[in-house]
Amino acid sequence: MTNEPDTSSTGGEPGESEKERIDRNFTELLGGLRVALPGIQVLFAFLLILPFQQGYVKVTDFQEKVYFAVLICTAISLACLIATPIRHRILFRGGDKRWILFNSNKVVIVGFVFLAVASTGSILLISDFIYGSTAAAIATAAVALTFVWLWFVSPVLEHGREEKAVSG
Repeated sequence: MTNEPDTSSTGGEPGESEKERIDRNFTELLGGLRVALPGIQVLFAFLLILPFQQGYVKVTDFQEKVYFAVLICTAISLACLIATPIRHRILFRGGDKRWILFNSNKVVIVGFVFLAVASTGSILLISDFIYGSTAAAIATAAVALTFVWLWFVSPVLEHGREEKAVSG
């Protein structure tokens, strides 16, 4: 390891212009979305057909409410994650790439929060349907903690460590 600052945390590469940095960051953002979108589209498709399956009539009121909440969270997540390329298509000729990048980054994070909630809710729904409330509570807590740690807490802690290293 070198003592040079990590340019990914500051957003720039040595000798990179502002336009080049924005272009690179935008390409990286779109690459991340290309990985996430197929998974959420499959989840959404599964949720859309679920009520039309024969076994769905056996769900409890609780499971029905969880299903609806998961469906809505998945739809919001999908809208947030697809917003970036749509915004780019609408605004790219106007030279608004910087706004698209920084605003879309926030929208994508919101989309990932809704995806984590939808995925955790899916585990709650399925495990409650198959195994009952105790197993559902354990499985849901384990999945929720995994999402919270890997997606949010760990990166924030790492960012804090990087900030300390740069300032101290």
